[in-house]
Amino acid sequence: MWANILASFIFFTRLPFWRLYQPQKEAYATVVEHWPLTGWLTGGIMAATLFGACHILPYPVAVIIAIIVRLFLTGALHEDGLADFFDGFGGGTDRQRILTIMKDSHIGTYGVLALIFYFLLLWGILVSLPPMTAVFAILAADPLAKMFSAQIVNFMPYARREEEAKNKTVYRSISSLSTFSLALQGLLPSLPLIFLTNTDWWLAILAPILIVTILFLVVWHKIRGYTGDCCGAICLLAELSFYLALLLLSC
Repeated sequence: MWANILASFIFFTRLPFWRLYQPQKEAYATVVEHWPLTGWLTGGIMAATLFGACHILPYPVAVIIAIIVRLFLTGALHEDGLADFFDGFGGGTDRQRILTIMKDSHIGTYGVLALIFYFLLLWGILVSLPPMTAVFAILAADPLAKMFSAQIVNFMPYARREEEAKNKTVYRSISSLSTFSLALQGLLPSLPLIFLTNTDWWLAILAPILIVTILFLVVWHKIRGYTGDCCGAICLLAELSFYLALLLLSC
């Protein structure tokens, strides 16, 4: 159990957890089952950075610093997936072409535009939220988006052969017990939004559910399976939709 959790932290962050323990290769097939826990860490540090920085710097600058901190924590892993996802689905005309483009290490026009618009929206939405609402939203959204995105492994197979995986890892299907654990991991950090803000956060959850459902359908229609890039892109877009929904509810 703890080996699997540690494998998730090693896989999804750039922090040196590998110095503490080196999990067996089989543990990495379970990492999505503990993916929201990594969101507790990355979202917690990002939220703490925003909370501290906005007391000594202008709020828009504090938001930029908080975003940069999370990028360092994750090594821009999910942002790389977002760029590859848009390159593949934007420039590919058939399944094989989409998979080939997504595996290419070079970034294309669609990927560049996706990252530009993603960061502009992320910054703009967080700046538009009250500082404390933004702090609690970050705490909630990071694990919540990872929880929803992780469900893709139960809805469709891996789109490539295992030996073709970019990270040499294919996630296993999530059991009923692990699904319950995943739900707790994703939802518990949202509780402060109930008690400490005036936003109807539970309505905001509908936005990532809708976005994730649409993206799952697109991925299945186009490539009949998921890739790691799909997981990363869906996670970031689900998170962004949650922030946007909170902003709309707070207006």
